[in-house]
Amino acid sequence: MTDVGGAATSSGFDKVVASAAEAVADIPDGASLAVGGFGLCGNPIALIEALLAQGTADLSVVSNNCGVDDWGLGVLLNAQRIAKMTSSYVGENKEFERQFLSGELELELTPQGTLAEKLRAGGAGIAAFFTRAGVGTQVADGGLPRRYDGAGGIAVASPAKEVRTFGTGDAAAEYVLEEAISTDFALVHALRGDRHGNLVFNKSARNFSPLAAMAGRICIAQVEELVEPGEIDPDTVHLPGVYVHRVVHVGTDIEKRIERRTVSAPSSAAPTTPDTKGA
Repeated sequence: MTDVGGAATSSGFDKVVASAAEAVADIPDGASLAVGGFGLCGNPIALIEALLAQGTADLSVVSNNCGVDDWGLGVLLNAQRIAKMTSSYVGENKEFERQFLSGELELELTPQGTLAEKLRAGGAGIAAFFTRAGVGTQVADGGLPRRYDGAGGIAVASPAKEVRTFGTGDAAAEYVLEEAISTDFALVHALRGDRHGNLVFNKSARNFSPLAAMAGRICIAQVEELVEPGEIDPDTVHLPGVYVHRVVHVGTDIEKRIERRTVSAPSSAAPTTPDTKGA
């Protein structure tokens, strides 16, 4: 039997559940979640909406960002179901700003590459690592606001982290210690998946989704296309099924959004023949 593109057919490996509601039913209040997606790309919206519907609250969420006011993780935030966010980018969301500045929401702001590596390390069983990102800033020295008191003061600030020097001579440099992240659950969206949980992500949705999936002790994946084991070429698998515990088929017509659509106005000028003299 195999997890990656093999021909195993035992029903014991079938991880498909009937609905998003069933897939998230055991996520309790106070759970920690790693959620995939990059901006609004690859948001596991069916799973997020199922969590919203069942009323789960007091969540600690780790994700690159928190969606927008009415989409992605923003729907949980609007319902005040999120107690803490660990993120890299917190723009595009006015309610996020309001809750953070009013002291309703805790925020652990983390450099994007560091956040990705913290999730990967959590999934790989690595307790911590040293990185140069953040050395000489409040990321390492401490003092970043994590929670405001609602009156403009800082109620909780980030602590100082261990900094060590590695290398000798001109190669010597300081590095800051960052602890890995592992969570109770992970929620991700994939372009394609099989019944064993092997997943393929689409373009920039691959930035954080495999890492978030690895970090969750229980990973739940919604997939646009569900195929049988063996139909995905092993060389194209982005995340092996060993990391995935439940699969929900949501179909290819699921709504997708982008933060901002930017288009160019069509030109009304008639095309001209380029001057090729001397070319």
